[in-house]
Amino acid sequence: MARREGNRLLLEGAVTVGTVPSLLDAGAAQLRDGVEVVDFAAVTEVDSAALALALAWLRAAHASGRTLRFANLPRAMENLARLYAIDELLPLAPT
Repeated sequence: MARREGNRLLLEGAVTVGTVPSLLDAGAAQLRDGVEVVDFAAVTEVDSAALALALAWLRAAHASGRTLRFANLPRAMENLARLYAIDELLPLAPT
């Protein structure tokens, strides 16, 4: 689930292979509408699909000339990003 608060997209619940397809389109629409930060504070579970989602949103933001940052990444997501050597590709926002 995702909800918007100002320029932030707040993700809630699981961000996994089962939920990412619906989040992908919903988030892309929010990016086009001015979201600058995706906040993972209320995310309860992630898998590698969460990284794929973040990278897809980054590509979409950059393609439209926008900046996107991520806040409150879950520890498991940070570990996966390091494991796949893509942690430097995920710009972090102040929390």
